[in-house]
Amino acid sequence: MTNIYQEDTYPSKAFIILGKFKSTIVVINFSSTRSISNDYLRQLRDEDFQLNPTLFRLNLKRFGQMMAYEISKKLNYEEVETITQLGVASCFQLSDKVVLGTILRAGLPMHEGMLSVFDHAENTFISAYRQHHKDGAFEIKLEYISSSDLTGKVLILCDPMLATGSSIVQTLNALLSDYGTPKKIHIAAVVASSAGLEYVTIEYPDATIWIGAEDEELTAKSYIVPGLGDAGDLAFGQKSNDLLD
Repeated sequence: MTNIYQEDTYPSKAFIILGKFKSTIVVINFSSTRSISNDYLRQLRDEDFQLNPTLFRLNLKRFGQMMAYEISKKLNYEEVETITQLGVASCFQLSDKVVLGTILRAGLPMHEGMLSVFDHAENTFISAYRQHHKDGAFEIKLEYISSSDLTGKVLILCDPMLATGSSIVQTLNALLSDYGTPKKIHIAAVVASSAGLEYVTIEYPDATIWIGAEDEELTAKSYIVPGLGDAGDLAFGQKSNDLLD
C-alpha cells in the first residue's frame, strides 16, 4: 500500500508496512520534481560522461550538498542573538548534533559534499564489501568502523547505490549495536532499487530515505538496472580483483 503526498518541494512515497511493523516510512525522491539534480543524475548515468572520473566525483559531491541542504530543513534550530558591527541580530543556529556516516569507498565524494554543508558534523566511516560464494550468492562483510557516539544525535548515512539494501542494513545494525541509538536516521543514495528500498524500510521503518531516482530492476548479481555502474570504480578506478575476473 502506498500513499503519495507533497512535502516541501519533493513528493514523498510513504510505505505502510503491515505485519512486523506498523509504521510510515518516508522515501523522498529527487526525480519527482524538476531541478538541476536531474541533469547531474543524467551525467552520472551517461557512459560517455563516466569517462571523466573528476566530473563523476563532482556530481556525487553535488548530490551530497543538495541532499544535505534538503535534510537540513528537517532538523531543529534555536534562536540566538548575534552581535554585528552595527547592532544585534536575531538568528537561528542548528541545535541538533549531526553525525555524517559514509560507506567506503564510493560514499566519499557524497560525504565531502555533505560535510561542506554540515561543517561542524561528527563523522563515521564504514568499510563494507560483498563476499561472494561459489554458487553466486554473496553476503555483506564489515571490516572497519570508526564512529562517534551516536546517542541522541541525527545520523545521516550516505552511499551512492542502494541495491539490495544489505550494506545499509548491516551497517546500521553494527552502528546501533556498538555506538548508541540516534534520535533520527536519514539515508541518502543517488540511485536505489525498489527491492532495496523495501528491505531497508522493513528493517528500519523510522528512517527517512533520500534518493535521486528509483530503478525497479536488479540483475542476477544484484546490480541496479539501468543504474549507473559501480560508483566506486567510476570515481576512483577499477579494483585489481575486477581486472582479474
